[in-house]
Amino acid sequence: MLVASSVISYTSHQGFRRPVAPPAPAAVAQAPVAVPAPLNPPKQSQNQLPGNIASDTANGPKVIIVGDPTRRAQDPRTAHLPEPDLLEQSPQGPLPVISPDGRRPLDAYARPWSGARGARVAIVIGGLGLSQTGSQNAIRILPPEVTLAFSPEGNSLGRWMQAGRQEGHEILLQIPLEPFDYPRVNPGRNTLTVGANAAATIETLHKTMGRITNYTGVMNYMGARFTSESAAMTPVMQEITRRGLLYLDDGTSARSLADPIAAQQGTPYAAGDLLIDATQERGSILKKLDELERIARAKGTAIATGSAFDVTVEAVAAWANEAKTRGIEIVPVSALVRDPEKG
Repeated sequence: MLVASSVISYTSHQGFRRPVAPPAPAAVAQAPVAVPAPLNPPKQSQNQLPGNIASDTANGPKVIIVGDPTRRAQDPRTAHLPEPDLLEQSPQGPLPVISPDGRRPLDAYARPWSGARGARVAIVIGGLGLSQTGSQNAIRILPPEVTLAFSPEGNSLGRWMQAGRQEGHEILLQIPLEPFDYPRVNPGRNTLTVGANAAATIETLHKTMGRITNYTGVMNYMGARFTSESAAMTPVMQEITRRGLLYLDDGTSARSLADPIAAQQGTPYAAGDLLIDATQERGSILKKLDELERIARAKGTAIATGSAFDVTVEAVAAWANEAKTRGIEIVPVSALVRDPEKG
């Protein structure tokens, strides 16, 4: 939502000229000339603006509402192109950054939604880019309200990012984090590990962040051990905040400290309620989605995560279209974050 940050009023004041009186006899004192008041003063037709500012748009001053530049979203027609003032060129590639006027990538690349108070669900489908056919299928079939998360291990990521944005999807970037039993269980190249110092961790993080552009935030890929270590997670969360991004915890690890660390660092944060495709079977996925709906109706919002398997994509597409007819709004994940800047 654009918030009016300032109001500039231009009022045309028409001055009155004092009529020229004919010369009076010297013996008679000249009476002052009275300026008559308007016969029908205009009624104040007020429109209430944010911040309790009233403006008269009918007969009063001309009002220009200047939108808050920090909340200006990207033009949908160019959603596949990065905003130059939201990029920092680095040896690791283009990195997201808060613009000089304070606009965050989170705000610029967020998909709009209705703002209504009904039951809302966000569905995040990850693993985009790993399979060319799977990525194409997900972008083609999934409703645009579904958020797509890209794996840094994927191929042709720039191409798939642009395709997803052109179809109206909000996107995230998955960050590989150290799980338990690492390296036997290995999330892939540039995994953030608990043994690295803060400087090395941030450098590795930048290698992943530079893989694509136009994302509103990042989410963990694996990382049960890393997210349980405050010393490891804190500099990562600080960097995410500094660059104007959100952090989504997929909700699969009960040991994760992402929530309190995000609160401490002022990071826009959300956590998944359900993993919908631990069992890759259509009936099982649909049951999880029905459970997601029950959670949303009970507490107002719910977030699901899954992967771009064909069975998941097809089940989510079918369920989402039906859920809309039942009054469930599918929203981008950015709509459900706890954002300190928005209160």
